[in-house]
Amino acid sequence: MTRRCFLTLAACTLARAAAVDPLVGKWLLKSQQVSGQETPSRPLTLEIRAVGDALEFEYSVALQNSRVISLRFVARLDGSAGDIKNAQGNKIGTAKVARAGAGEYSVILEGPNRPTATGKMKLSADRKTLIGESDSTPPGGVKTHTVQVFIRQ
Repeated sequence: MTRRCFLTLAACTLARAAAVDPLVGKWLLKSQQVSGQETPSRPLTLEIRAVGDALEFEYSVALQNSRVISLRFVARLDGSAGDIKNAQGNKIGTAKVARAGAGEYSVILEGPNRPTATGKMKLSADRKTLIGESDSTPPGGVKTHTVQVFIRQ
């Protein structure tokens, strides 16, 4: 490989790495509050991967020493809808994610027979903590405010 070819390849690799969204990574749920009350949860992992010009969000829990995917969706960060799929790969709703500022994202999760959840995700300045806040109201029910704090793995 010539020096010029190597430098071009290195420059392209660095440019692509710089373009990776700061959300990309593996996140572990540290704490969760539902309507102001600390709520225990099974070990929950959120893995976010770059997929072309979109991000894939995969939530999974650990059950009996194995990882079970609870839901997955791919969303472009322009607010367009992406399908939410359950562990069996069946569509259970849509997700919309959009950049709302530096390290901030708006999120809308919708699906039949489920309350719409609207919220935001925000990265800490050091990019080691991800805080997700959402609000949802089931038909005829009471509004639920959820705050989840994830730490980078």
